[in-house]
Amino acid sequence: MPEDHPAETARPRRNRVDPEGRIVAIAARGAWTGNRGILHRGTEIVRPWAGIAWIICALEFRGRRIPQWAPGHYTPLFFTDEAVALAAGHRPCALCRRPAFRAFVEAVDPPGALRAPNLDRLLHAQRRVPADDPQRSARAWPELPDGTFVRWPDRPAVLVGDALVEWAGGTYRRAVRRPHTGRAAVLTPPATVTALAAGYPVQIDDAALVLAGRVPSTRTRPPARTGD
Repeated sequence: MPEDHPAETARPRRNRVDPEGRIVAIAARGAWTGNRGILHRGTEIVRPWAGIAWIICALEFRGRRIPQWAPGHYTPLFFTDEAVALAAGHRPCALCRRPAFRAFVEAVDPPGALRAPNLDRLLHAQRRVPADDPQRSARAWPELPDGTFVRWPDRPAVLVGDALVEWAGGTYRRAVRRPHTGRAAVLTPPATVTALAAGYPVQIDDAALVLAGRVPSTRTRPPARTGD
């Protein structure tokens, strides 16, 4: 589990990720951690990514604790929930989240023969396509599965049933009704939308579920949150 340097806990550092894939400085804790390689110099982020394997990890794995700003080590990043991490272009870790990784691969490419390097290349190519490009936004609203992030109208929002729940500053703030006509500006990569539509059990923060009128399910919750 990564941990912030004690001297840095008074103010947030740039190590959180928003649904559009940007690394931001917000105070919200993360339900998941992950990485894109070595992005920092000292205690500052100096590049947005350093490899095409963008992963989502559990906060704890075999008691391992990763210092936040360790020289020469990957930069731990944090996500509000798994839906945010997937929208940003990350995928489940094949080590600490092996069952989730297998479920994701099988949902993207039945019967799950796609290997991690090929999945990373696919997601990397899709991340490079702007959200307003027809390759990503040519999906009708009724076709989009729960857990998909869209831009509505000018900020990220996650789909939960008939609701669109806005995300801002690391938290979910309000819900509006999902449109039933037209096409959406989809933030979540197409391969990940395919996985969600095939039934990948994405974890969505309880706050979003409550705002959407859903009862939170223990089935999709990550381990209890701890300090990050």
